[in-house]
Amino acid sequence: MSRYIMAHDLGTSSDKAVLVDFDGKIVATASESYPTFYPNPAWVEQDPKDYWEKSCLASKRIIQENGIDPSDVKAVVFSTQAQGIIPVKEDGSLLYNNITWVDGRAEKQAKSIMNKVGGEKIFKMFSGTPIMGKDVLAKVIWLKEERPDIWEDTYKILDVNGYMKYMCTGKMVTEISGASSFALDLKKKEWMGVMKLIGMDMEKLPPLVCSTDLIGGLLPEAAEKMGLLEGTPVFGGCDDVQAAAVGSGMVEEEDTHIYLGTSAWVSVATKDTTTFKHGAAPIQSADKDMLLIAGITESAGANIQWIQENFFKTELEEMGGSIFDYFGQEIKKIPAGSDHLVLTPWMLGERCPVSNTTTRSTVFNLSMDHTRFHFVRAMYEGIAYNLRWIMENYKADYGFPCNEVRIIGGGALNDTWMQIIADVTGKTCKIVSDPRNAGALGVAVVAMIGLGYLTGFDQVKDFIKVDKTYVPDLNNKAIYDKLFLDYQNIYKGLEKPYKIANSKRFTGEI
Repeated sequence: MSRYIMAHDLGTSSDKAVLVDFDGKIVATASESYPTFYPNPAWVEQDPKDYWEKSCLASKRIIQENGIDPSDVKAVVFSTQAQGIIPVKEDGSLLYNNITWVDGRAEKQAKSIMNKVGGEKIFKMFSGTPIMGKDVLAKVIWLKEERPDIWEDTYKILDVNGYMKYMCTGKMVTEISGASSFALDLKKKEWMGVMKLIGMDMEKLPPLVCSTDLIGGLLPEAAEKMGLLEGTPVFGGCDDVQAAAVGSGMVEEEDTHIYLGTSAWVSVATKDTTTFKHGAAPIQSADKDMLLIAGITESAGANIQWIQENFFKTELEEMGGSIFDYFGQEIKKIPAGSDHLVLTPWMLGERCPVSNTTTRSTVFNLSMDHTRFHFVRAMYEGIAYNLRWIMENYKADYGFPCNEVRIIGGGALNDTWMQIIADVTGKTCKIVSDPRNAGALGVAVVAMIGLGYLTGFDQVKDFIKVDKTYVPDLNNKAIYDKLFLDYQNIYKGLEKPYKIANSKRFTGEI
């Protein structure tokens, strides 16, 4: 008898529905994209109704196009983008768009929050990192202060995962991994009471659940829209970083994985609840007994897409997805280090290894010798420098060796980029099978644990296979060591100029 999990991976640009069987095999996928809105320079919003409509469409497509019996689908579960806020009324109706994780509108509120506890230095002493305008709590306070009309009508603040579970089951809850990017007591697994001191109305926060908890069954209307059966179990699920960790198989102490998609991150599994620095933060794992140290690079694959659309438009139209093979062939002709051209990837500001909403991407050392293919290689390398910086911080600050790294996400399919990352970081990099769908596979495993099919997270690695291994080419070590220092110096030299250039601009004053 066939048995499946309908897993949804709601990212920055699309929902991917992934049907996973109970052997951990991905049987079918369907993807539906949704738009992003930029009302002001630092504002990034999406309509939650798009999440729901597109996920229903993708689910129904899988069922219909693959001849799946809906009774064989044993659970629905979501992996979603983190750090969004969605205010809703008591009847679930929307009051505002999702203020997404890359939105940086709340810089004033972030500073105000820190001032209420004695300023940034004191705040960093107990939190490990300053709060910034992209953080959830700051954006919630922005909503309260700047849109009191909406705040007054708000019954609950949901994240993306919570909104999807509500649409499925009619229940408003927050899963603890999502709560940890807000303000979760990582030891007690409950909302932090200190939020009251900075103006948070605690009654607007939903009750907490775990990733493996059964939330409820699909409501009749939800089941109809998804092509599934009424009452199909819906589990807590988790945010994308946590789902990816499970999908990478790196769930034990000091296990390290990198995700490369629209954004990127380096994550290390640990039970240590020490506060952390340099933009990295401890967050709740999908496993309630573990944490993840997550250092998020705001823009990675999105930068490569930007280069394609602005420098290779004709080739992109002709080649489609095969343009990556074309890039790989051409940039192999360019020496490691891109003839000393450096591109920093901070097009949306940055969280880690530096927390800064005003910095932007920089082209450094451009000369007549460089071509558009140098830009491609230099951007691949720039993202790799950022990942190396995060891992070096991890080692210096917390003792994590990060010697062997698994890489997941769509970027892991790019052989040339994987070798560049191995060379720049000096780490052995392993690629899991079907890395593009690792997050969906991970959250499907969460549902299997919830169903009791798997006994716990200690069985995760049985589901994960490694396809390829990349070993650093020591011939490139000297040049990458040198350019990595240049990369760090670019930030140090331009941190203040970018603040002067963009602070007023991003608050709408200029």
